[in-house]
Amino acid sequence: MDYDAALDQAIARLHDEGRYRTFIDIERSKGQFPLAVWTRPDGRKQDITVWCGNDYLGMGQHPAVLGAMHEALDAVGAGSGGTRNISGTTVYHKRLEAELADLHRKEAALVFTSAYIANDATLSTLPKLFPGLIIYSDALNHASLIEGIRRNGGAKRIFRHNDVAHLRELIEADDPAAPKLIAFESIYSMDGDFGPIEAICDLAREFGALTYLDEVHAVGMYGPRGGGVAERDGLAGRIDIINGTLGKAFGVFGGYIAASATMCDAIRSYAPGFIFTTSLPPAVAAGAAASIRLLKTAEGQTLRDAQQLHAKILKMRLQSLGMPIIDHGSHIVPVHVGHPVHCKQLSDMLLRDYGIYVQPINFPTVPRGTERLRFTPSPVHDPGRIDQLVRAMDALWSHCALNRAEMSA
Repeated sequence: MDYDAALDQAIARLHDEGRYRTFIDIERSKGQFPLAVWTRPDGRKQDITVWCGNDYLGMGQHPAVLGAMHEALDAVGAGSGGTRNISGTTVYHKRLEAELADLHRKEAALVFTSAYIANDATLSTLPKLFPGLIIYSDALNHASLIEGIRRNGGAKRIFRHNDVAHLRELIEADDPAAPKLIAFESIYSMDGDFGPIEAICDLAREFGALTYLDEVHAVGMYGPRGGGVAERDGLAGRIDIINGTLGKAFGVFGGYIAASATMCDAIRSYAPGFIFTTSLPPAVAAGAAASIRLLKTAEGQTLRDAQQLHAKILKMRLQSLGMPIIDHGSHIVPVHVGHPVHCKQLSDMLLRDYGIYVQPINFPTVPRGTERLRFTPSPVHDPGRIDQLVRAMDALWSHCALNRAEMSA
C-alpha cells in the first residue's frame, strides 16, 4: 500500500469539502485579554481581537490565578513527577479537589487532565462497576461522552435531543431491574441551548436511574458561585455525577468529576484513563483552585453579569441586522452560515481585513449544512470591540451576498 498517497487523499478530501482545519498562530497578550498577536502566513505580525476563545471570563489572565501559579512553580517546580498513584498526588491536587467538591456541594471530586478524559474515563468505567448498565445519551452529546459510552461495551440508547418523552419511551422499553444512567449536558455549546435538567432528574428518580451531567460550558458561568446551570436552578443535589472543565471559564487546564466519595473512589480505582495518566502540574492545579475560589465570590458574579450583558448586546445588534442568530438565552453567540466554504471565507476575511479572530465551525463538530461562526464575548469585549465586530459582519455579509433571513431558535 502507498501509505503517503492514502494520507494525501484523506487530507485532499477535507480541502475539497471546504472543511480543512487551519491552525491560527496567535500569542495572547498577558494583561490585555482579549488582544493577541497573529503571525500571518507571510511571517508578519498583526494585532487581533480573539472572539472565539473559551476563556469566557478572562481568568487565564487574572492576577490571582497567575500569582498562585507562580507561587506553586517557585515552591515545587514544573511537573508533578508521576501518576496520582505514584508520587503525583500533591497538596495542590488535594486543595483543588476540595474546592471542586465545595463548588458543587458534593462529597468529593476527582481531577483529570481534561474534561474529555474525565468523560471518557468515567463513562467507559461505569459498566465495570454496575454490570448490565444501560446508558441513555442525548443525541447531541459531546464527542467525549459519545466515545466513553461507545468504549464501555455496554448497552446504550440514544434519545432525541432534549426530548424527555422519547427518553421515557426508551427507558420503559428496557428491563425495569437493569441499572440505568442518563448522560446529558447543561449547555450544548454549538447552539447554546439548555438541557431539561429538572425533567430528566424527575424521570431518573421515577425509574431509579443515575444522572450524569456535563457542565463544561456552564461551570464558572452560571449559579451564584459559578457552580453551573444545576446550581443556578437549585438542582445540583439531584445530579449523581457532574463533569466540568478547568480550561474554559476557569481559564487554566484540566477536567474533573464531582460526586459522592464512594463514586469518586471507585472511578479512581478502576478507570485506566485516571490510573495511568501523569497528574496535572502542581502550578496548574494551584491556578485552577485560585480561579474557582475567586469565581465563588462577588467579584466572580460581577464578571458573570458583565459577560451575560455583552453577549446579550452582541445578539441584539446582530439580530437587528438580520443576521441568522441561534439564540437560546445562553452566553454563546452562534451565527448560522450553512456552507463550509463560505464559513471559512468569512473567518479568513474577518481575521485578515479586520483583525477579528473567530474560527469556522464545520462538520463533524456540527451537522453538514449548519456550519457557523461561534462568538464568545467576555466581560472585556467592551462596546467598542462589539461595534467593530458588528460593522465588520455587516460589511462582509453584504460582500458575500449571504441570506439575512433570521433563523428561529
